[in-house]
Amino acid sequence: MKFYVFMVLALVLVIATAASGLENKAWQLKDDFGTQPLYDCALQYYYYIPCPTYSWFWAFTGWVPGEVIGTCFEVGDQGTGGYGPCDPYTCHTLEQIRILDFAGYGEYYPGLFTVEFDVYCADASCCPIMPSLWNSGPIETGFAWNYIVVDPPVCLTTCVDDPGPKIVVTATHTGTNGVYPAWGMDNISTAIEVACVMHDYGCLPATYPRTYVHSGYFGTSPNEYCPALWFCDGRDTTPDCSMYGPLELAWRIYLICAGPTATEPSSWGDIKRIYR
Repeated sequence: MKFYVFMVLALVLVIATAASGLENKAWQLKDDFGTQPLYDCALQYYYYIPCPTYSWFWAFTGWVPGEVIGTCFEVGDQGTGGYGPCDPYTCHTLEQIRILDFAGYGEYYPGLFTVEFDVYCADASCCPIMPSLWNSGPIETGFAWNYIVVDPPVCLTTCVDDPGPKIVVTATHTGTNGVYPAWGMDNISTAIEVACVMHDYGCLPATYPRTYVHSGYFGTSPNEYCPALWFCDGRDTTPDCSMYGPLELAWRIYLICAGPTATEPSSWGDIKRIYR
């Protein structure tokens, strides 16, 4: 499994910058099993830790207009959530992005909490390579899981990096207020406190603190902090996230792969079996 480390020169900046002024609240939410759109392959890095069927998340608020957060994805990684790795040689089309918002105020206060999503090719440090391959335009996110349709779907072939595409998906707070969305990130500390079994939905070990992380804070432009700054667990009081580790945004991407179109969730292993 390939992971890319967002190395921070001075990890105290995680608290001083990325978490400055942010508020966090623990939430429990169930995944939207059975309601997802049809897709060929999916990739995520956040932990879903059933307790017993609902997982704990952190909701982070307190953003200012212009701030950028995001996640770096590499097609071919072994992600979390029980999904098999997407074939790095054929899964080159981004179709949808799923995000988690625990406020949903964007739907009630248009213009105040607007965000815009962008997709970039990523360099070796998981930093965006300009220009943006796709911009969503202004979006008012709702409560819980939001599906952002990439229209038209974006070809990622130009982002190929030994062997699969590597991209950065960002969200920029373009509303006049910017305090929300209440971005959902995975939550290890609450799961530990309430004695949840430490494995994610796919029964893969949920290790903590994480050594590798893909999600981060890019500042007020996609390249202000490169590599991006980590988000510490809401209960972590250390300057380097060493107590519970950094968090991953509860984001997932859906990809179209070459060949037969899937009618239900498929992994690269399923696709390979088709051709045997």
